[in-house]
Amino acid sequence: MEEVDVNQQQFIVVRTDAGPQADLSTEAAILAAVGARLERTQARDQAALAEALRNADAVIVGGAYITEPVAAAMERCQVVVRTGVGYDTLDVPALTRHGIIALNLPDIWTEEVANHALALLLALNRRLWPMDRVIREGGWRAGPAASIGPIYGETAGIVGLGRIGSAFARRCRALDMRVLAYDPYVTEPDPATGATLVQSPVELLEQSDYVSIHCLLNDETRHLIDESALQRMRPTAYLINTARGPIVDNEALLRALQEGWIAGAGLDTFEPEPPPADSPLRTLPNVILSPHNAFFSDASVARMRKRVADDIVHVLRGGWPQFALNPELATHPKHAHRSGRPESQTVGSAP
Repeated sequence: MEEVDVNQQQFIVVRTDAGPQADLSTEAAILAAVGARLERTQARDQAALAEALRNADAVIVGGAYITEPVAAAMERCQVVVRTGVGYDTLDVPALTRHGIIALNLPDIWTEEVANHALALLLALNRRLWPMDRVIREGGWRAGPAASIGPIYGETAGIVGLGRIGSAFARRCRALDMRVLAYDPYVTEPDPATGATLVQSPVELLEQSDYVSIHCLLNDETRHLIDESALQRMRPTAYLINTARGPIVDNEALLRALQEGWIAGAGLDTFEPEPPPADSPLRTLPNVILSPHNAFFSDASVARMRKRVADDIVHVLRGGWPQFALNPELATHPKHAHRSGRPESQTVGSAP
């Protein structure tokens, strides 16, 4: 049987969460190298999304959820690429059952998110939001200055010492902070982080002046920061979340902020998103909010767009990707032809 020239073969790649005005020119130009046509969909309803992805050879996923019914409909699909680090929107076991490689980009937003978390820490420490408000309302110095810690010598507690958590730790150490970290999957932190591992989240919560969340959202971490955890924090401490909203129990957080269990919070992610119009988070004076854009910079978005397209081209050309979330598919008949696949992987091995 004559081998098909992949450069003459027509592929369909679908980008979710993309309206008619979204700029996909970078992705389209790269994908054209393998004869791929880039389509777009805004569908979020699972039936509509399944229909939109039915003929896709590859899918680029923003915030849409790829569930079992959607994966089952994607009979032609070779690969799904999530445009960020977190992949809680992907049902990876379902994709695996249907022979679809799942990818994330674990190294794409590291510097931006770490910088944003540090910006929240500094703004909370220096109490920039109430100072800004007083001046905008015509005041100057509203009585004695509120308590402001020195930062240097204070303790940053990091939940999740992966790429972003480690980058945040390095920044905190540059400010001469003491850095603690809790991560049950890290046994020896990179010395460059200057972080000291603790054995339990309780130990971290009780000792930290700032608790910054940098772990993935999954069954293990959902509501990890609950009422009990928040009550363990110091009343002078701040919570920072640039990871995923549901890692923090929203109702417990509201109580903690309203009743003074903690001093305040810097939040880039929420449960749910966006927070309802009547959410107290929108009016509480001890909270700084940003709209889940800690990842953003012009340069980082440009890197992401090129990267997802390059990853798809690599797979459509018969290669095995670097960051597969389901490496056990290397032994699947659908992918036996791929170059660079991890031959030593066995079915059921962890990613």
